[in-house]
Amino acid sequence: MAARSGKEPPDAVLLNQLMCERVRKELRCQKLHTEYGVNPLQRVHTIAKKPMSWHDNIEEPADAKFLSVIHDAALEPTKKYSEPQTESQEIGWNTTPLIHMDRTDCRLFFPRRKTEVTKLNCSYGKRGGTV
Repeated sequence: MAARSGKEPPDAVLLNQLMCERVRKELRCQKLHTEYGVNPLQRVHTIAKKPMSWHDNIEEPADAKFLSVIHDAALEPTKKYSEPQTESQEIGWNTTPLIHMDRTDCRLFFPRRKTEVTKLNCSYGKRGGTV
């Protein structure tokens, strides 16, 4: 079949050249990271200590800088930044209503009384059957 298509299967020398080229490209792009820190944009999940272990119950002084970084990371974006950082944040950045919502005023408040889903659920409830 290979003779009919005009392509010969790659030999061992060609495969070795391709592999060497790929390894060179990967090594050129790799970077070794040795310094690690807390990601301020992600919440940190803590694990509870064992109550009966003596080494976990030793009181250690709290690092104020570390605690402030952790608390700042847990804040919501409107409290972290003065302006939205992405286009998606611009959509819901201002959450305060422009006018006070009075639910007793029927001129500005139009709640849905029934939808197709609630009508369907009511019809199944009256018959007592399920789908």
